[in-house]
Amino acid sequence: MKNLRLVILPLSMMLLTWSANTLAADAAKTYKPFVHASDAQGSMESVKKQVSDKLSQAGFEIAGEYSPYPNAHIIVVTNSEMKAAAAKSNLGAFGAAQRVTLTKDGDKVQVSYTNPTYVSHVYRMKADMAGVRAALEKALGANTEYGPEAGLTGEDLRDYQYKWLMPYFTDTLDLASYKSQKEALDKINALLQKNKAGVSKVYEINLPGKEETVIGVAMSGPNDGCSGDQYIMSRIDFKKLKSTGHLPYEVVVSKGKVYALPAEFRIAINFPDLSMMGSNSFASIMCAPDSIKSALAKAVGGNLSED
Repeated sequence: MKNLRLVILPLSMMLLTWSANTLAADAAKTYKPFVHASDAQGSMESVKKQVSDKLSQAGFEIAGEYSPYPNAHIIVVTNSEMKAAAAKSNLGAFGAAQRVTLTKDGDKVQVSYTNPTYVSHVYRMKADMAGVRAALEKALGANTEYGPEAGLTGEDLRDYQYKWLMPYFTDTLDLASYKSQKEALDKINALLQKNKAGVSKVYEINLPGKEETVIGVAMSGPNDGCSGDQYIMSRIDFKKLKSTGHLPYEVVVSKGKVYALPAEFRIAINFPDLSMMGSNSFASIMCAPDSIKSALAKAVGGNLSED
């Protein structure tokens, strides 16, 4: 009996040690916002068709696509797993889509996509969307994660703040309010059709089982230019592997309420290693947060006052 206890006790201690080590390893694991799938040969049009076909064959729904500037194309995809995960989480609508990007690089096209695991942590989702990550990897490949030089842990991402006094994920911009979801969507779609404030629709995804819709928008920055996709990316997307998947921006409509993420969070979460000052820094797009806020408010029929 004593011998049996001696066997059981070390075994239980081994299991506890293994469990603790596993949890510690998981907690220390880091993630980056983008996944470089491959470098494709051929024209942008031919690669676009190949990638679109692969995504469709893998069961993804192409919700929308656009070219924000020359030599860049973005394909926004969703599927039942993404929509279900988004519907289960508060503010989860921001994670209802993934972005697959094609960026011309000399005689090659960089094929990349947003990292579903990173996204699930950033938007504090209840599911890690491992199935989405696996499906994208199988369809397009997975060369390396990239973005900042050092990744961020899931814990860091769920409580992300770029700098002290900067907004958190939950510090959303309240853009407009309507009496019903239908009224909100009708009004917003009509305004986006008119390219109000240089903002137009790229995609729209309705979440299952709730009155909530996420709308992705292209921004051209018609007046001061500061809200424009090209203006912003030309200043901060300067590395060899391009972070084209930062685009497009989103607005969420929930039971008639319309909100978005502040640029200080929405930009920083995809470029967390950008410096505050100097070349290719946040200072180089200092006008962007207020311009984006103003453009989005006008585009959805709001009357957001300037701070």
